Amino acid sequence: MRAELFESDTKFESHCGWPSFWSPLAGESVELIEDRSMGMKRVEVRCASCGSHLGHVFEGEGFDTPTDQRYCINSISLTLKPADPA
Repeated sequence: MRAELFESDTKFESHCGWPSFWSPLAGESVELIEDRSMGMKRVEVRCASCGSHLGHVFEGEGFDTPTDQRYCINSISLTLKPADPA
């Protein structure tokens, strides 16, 4: 089962090398888990169905986005789909 995680209009350039989004669509398709590994506090994003690692979400980094969040998601977990023609 595949869930839609993000829409392209929430993607922004964070210069971190990973696709970054400021708002998820995923709802119950993902779980957010506190991660204190590697000497830092962050929130891991995992698939709610299989538990696989999708990336991390960070807050308070000062990006000019509506949520001040950066969902930094591994591109291997994303399938890009063209927008439906209007």
